[in-house]
Amino acid sequence: MNHRIALTITALLTVLFSSFHLADDVVRGLEPGGTSNYTGIVILAVFFYATLMLGERRWAHVLVLVGSLGGAAVAYLHMTGSGLVGPRIVTAGAVFFWVWTLFALGTTAIVSVVLSAQRLLNIQRGHRRVRII
Repeated sequence: MNHRIALTITALLTVLFSSFHLADDVVRGLEPGGTSNYTGIVILAVFFYATLMLGERRWAHVLVLVGSLGGAAVAYLHMTGSGLVGPRIVTAGAVFFWVWTLFALGTTAIVSVVLSAQRLLNIQRGHRRVRII
């Protein structure tokens, strides 16, 4: 599979799972449902745009790398403190979807981090193709 296509797919899935997670947090009352969530929408829009504009643009790969690191951090941060399924989320009901989106988000984000870092290194070296062993 083409490296750029794989990165585009994993980054788009990271955007999708991030939006599911944010929406689920709002529905459960873990995040406020007001205009403060617009910041999250703007971040996802920038990440989405950068993903679609990848090509050989270094800035787009940097934004995808940063956004993917953020997505991976969300899953990690939810696993710290009172744990993945702490008392606040358990009382909210339907925990499966919330936990599944965190696992899916963390997985696609980590793969996107690796793929975007590889691509950035290859752009830096001037290579057009990436060989994945």
